[in-house]
Amino acid sequence: MKQPNRRVYAIVGVIVLLFAGLVYAWSVLSTPIAAEFTGWTKAQLSLTFTLVMILFCIGSLLCGLLAGKLSAKNAVRLGAVLFLAGFYIASRCQTPLTLYLGFGVLCGLGSGLSYNAVMSTMVKWFPDKPGLISGVLLMGFGGGSFLIGKLYQAWTPAGIGGWRTSFVVLGIVCFAVLAVCSFFFVAPGADFAAPAGKGGKAAVRPAAADIKPVEMLKKPTFWLYYVWAIAVSAAGLALISQASGVVWEASADQTAASVATIVGLISICNALGRVLFGGMYDKYGRSLSMQLVNGLFIVTSVVLLLAMSGRSVAVVIAGFVLGGLAYSGVTPTNSAFCRAYFGAAHYPVNFPLINSNLIFASFGSTISGALYDAAGSYSSTFFLIIGLAVVGVLCSLAISVIDRKNHA
Repeated sequence: MKQPNRRVYAIVGVIVLLFAGLVYAWSVLSTPIAAEFTGWTKAQLSLTFTLVMILFCIGSLLCGLLAGKLSAKNAVRLGAVLFLAGFYIASRCQTPLTLYLGFGVLCGLGSGLSYNAVMSTMVKWFPDKPGLISGVLLMGFGGGSFLIGKLYQAWTPAGIGGWRTSFVVLGIVCFAVLAVCSFFFVAPGADFAAPAGKGGKAAVRPAAADIKPVEMLKKPTFWLYYVWAIAVSAAGLALISQASGVVWEASADQTAASVATIVGLISICNALGRVLFGGMYDKYGRSLSMQLVNGLFIVTSVVLLLAMSGRSVAVVIAGFVLGGLAYSGVTPTNSAFCRAYFGAAHYPVNFPLINSNLIFASFGSTISGALYDAAGSYSSTFFLIIGLAVVGVLCSLAISVIDRKNHA
């Protein structure tokens, strides 16, 4: 029997995640909202994104818990409906609560449902390349915020209230794309086998014994990895949240457009680097992947400290490229680690449990902002990132010690 072309399903998965990831473009989407509601505080607007992160994690977990009753295809369709309703309700908002409900709750849930449905299905199609396929899919998820954010800026009508039309359009487009893609969203059959690799052998690595979520939560390896993910994700979010200010501090002569372009390098490198890190995990394993992320964050901070002392935008650019690559290694490593250490059977629930680290990591931006307020310099952010990376180094080393004991 002829095997289906799994690359087609991978492309469909990338398209779904491209639109599911647009919730991360909140900083761009919220700019005209802030211009209209000048009485709203930054804290009120920021809470919208915090809700998105929390509901994203909840939606992803719900998708896993309902895997036996809710097919991946229907999960994507439900995500489409939630995006349509969420953007429409948000477009009608006159109070922060309406915005929280529409964008924060409904769009956040839609994103989480779609994300887990895609990731859980595609790992089954690519058991021989779990890291690489995670990287490719997550490139779409990370690139969605940058690409759609740029289109939103170009399409949004000028003047007060123009964003409302754009929100309605985004809701309709998301609904249409996800609904159409759901028809092509197919999980592999029980008889599916990965294509043979070089030498005629299927290049499927032996997976870990299937471990239930409750048992996973009892393992020190899980908690060490969870702390690592919190630390390095917080480091990435701290850098992203302060990126614009870093450019301005290095050179006050920059235009707003040039600052946006320079900051955008972090998103571009974050998206492209996910493929590189995913493939690297498949070839070289967990330890090297995790320690490279840690090392890149440390080097990023050193480079940016030099940029601040020399007031060099060119060095800032180099630091942002390194920082984007460092942050890109986190998400594909999450997915590959989950399958390698805890198996594939309970991946739909285990994976969102690991991803829930984002709820805690999201405070990285808050802490970095408080440090800047206290110190009056972005150097404090870079020292914070170094400290978080050191925590990551220690966690990775501890996992290696446990691995050696288990295989002794």
